[in-house]
Amino acid sequence: MSLRIRIIWPAGHTTATLEETPTSKALAGALPFSSTARTWGEEVYFDTPVSTSVEDGARQVVEPGTVAFWTEGDALALPYGPTPISRGGECRLASPCNLLGALDDDPRILAGVRDGDPIRVELVTG
Repeated sequence: MSLRIRIIWPAGHTTATLEETPTSKALAGALPFSSTARTWGEEVYFDTPVSTSVEDGARQVVEPGTVAFWTEGDALALPYGPTPISRGGECRLASPCNLLGALDDDPRILAGVRDGDPIRVELVTG
């Protein structure tokens, strides 16, 4: 089973496909929700109504476009390039995060998200 979500902000939107994990199931149960976007280098993250623990396979260095869940902040983390703690061009998250899936589009679309933007996450149906 895979789950598709849509992430919407004032200047655009994208979709992502999530694998079946305990965290993605919890996230699906909380959809739709709205939050406020935060940026950290070339990463967008935002609070969710979900709280969960670190899963096996959690990673700190991920590919651009990974949909990750930052358990320490109960937040989705969407890296599209280097963060302030990256070494070279890698996407290094603040701490190991649960891996949920990947964006369906070019991750650079997230460059259009501004810190403080309203953001909405909803289920893609049909």
